[in-house]
Amino acid sequence: MAAVRVWSKPARAVLTFAGAGLGAGTLAFLAALFLHVAPENALSREYRAELNAVVYPEFEQNWQLFAPDPLQREVTVFARVQTIADDGRITTRDWRSLTAGDLAAIRHDPAPSHLDQNLLRRAWDFYATTHPDGDGPSAAGSRGRLAEEYLKRIALQRIGLAGGERVLQVQLRADTRAVAPPAWSDEQVDTSPHARELPWWPVQDQDRRGLS
Repeated sequence: MAAVRVWSKPARAVLTFAGAGLGAGTLAFLAALFLHVAPENALSREYRAELNAVVYPEFEQNWQLFAPDPLQREVTVFARVQTIADDGRITTRDWRSLTAGDLAAIRHDPAPSHLDQNLLRRAWDFYATTHPDGDGPSAAGSRGRLAEEYLKRIALQRIGLAGGERVLQVQLRADTRAVAPPAWSDEQVDTSPHARELPWWPVQDQDRRGLS
């Protein structure tokens, strides 16, 4: 007859506390998610910042899986940087199309990466949603600052070290053009491009980590 393994008291105590902590954390997360998606109430209003910190950005609520909304506009995102050489010479680089790089990676790929398809596009949508009325540093609170940092890091990762010179600032621009309706439709749509140019964002030491 096989011997039955008996856990020591310290081991049982550790397992008990670990299980209790895991259960409490799971319940707390589910409660936060429930308050986030539930109709607005006194609790969700009082703890809105804490609930957003739990849910965003990893668990963004998006119902397009159940009600698809095809893209009706083309957005091309550009970025440029300002660098400084060892001799102190400052150079403003040319605009570079970040969207063109994603399209090149997707084209002719039967199973394109989700990052190439959606990372930049969703980052720009996140920024535009949190900055509907302007691009100032305090335009949209903590989520607005998060959107700025997210977009800035993506641009820096795409551009890299810019020839070995230290990057001082980064600037982004987006050209948006509505998709023309099909030939059989009588809908009138303005398909001329509309540009939105963001202010220069300073690049800190932590922003340069991982660049190559």
